[in-house]
Amino acid sequence: MFIRNERSVKEFISSYPIVSTIVIIHILIWFLVDVLPINLFDQLYELGVGRHFEIHNGEYWRFLTPIVLHGGLTHMLFNSFSLVLFGPALEQMLGKSKFLIAYVGAGVLANIATFFINPSILFQHVGASGAIFGIFGIYLFMVAFRKHLMDSQSSQIITVILIIGLVMTFLRPGINIYAHVLGFIAGFLIAPLVLTSARPYNPWQTRRHYDDDGEVRFNPNRWKKKRFRGNGKLSPIWIIIIVLVVLGLITRLL
Repeated sequence: MFIRNERSVKEFISSYPIVSTIVIIHILIWFLVDVLPINLFDQLYELGVGRHFEIHNGEYWRFLTPIVLHGGLTHMLFNSFSLVLFGPALEQMLGKSKFLIAYVGAGVLANIATFFINPSILFQHVGASGAIFGIFGIYLFMVAFRKHLMDSQSSQIITVILIIGLVMTFLRPGINIYAHVLGFIAGFLIAPLVLTSARPYNPWQTRRHYDDDGEVRFNPNRWKKKRFRGNGKLSPIWIIIIVLVVLGLITRLL
């Protein structure tokens, strides 16, 4: 469910257009602001930062705009990687419209709640963490109340990742704790509204169908691959854990 098996970037984009569009926006904004030496883009970036001082003055769009802004390359890559890893399955299960509503809704609600819990005029933030933790909140709601939507291995993965994410939230410096915790709560509360007609994830649903020319094909490595899976290799759970830990360490070092 969380292991990507698309054959190409083009297939991924066509299968998960909302996730792909959000990631492209992340990359494009980072490129325009951090790579191109154009003052206009810097000014536009500053207009989107979640500054509580400006929100107190009526600039309420700042509840929304921080979701697509990031504080540097590593921050952008980490959030984009998390979205690519955990977003596709949910986009397929909910559909494009509900996924977008859930993702943006969790991020905005997290930012609004942050504003009321910590109204300090000095507080400011950027990043998609609230929206991404909203995805985790929806998944945990499935684990608790919609067990038929997730297989047991995926339930274990999301539980472990959520625990690691929350632990890292309180241990790593420079993290917007409010966005992580409140984004998760927002996603959990949104979940029953967007899961009304959700179906279990099907890895073949978005896979393109190719014309069958009637020729019988046999893969001589078919059985070998099946045996290979049981040779004590790392499970998907540990692969994801290791990748996230490594990314977390890189983020801290940089």
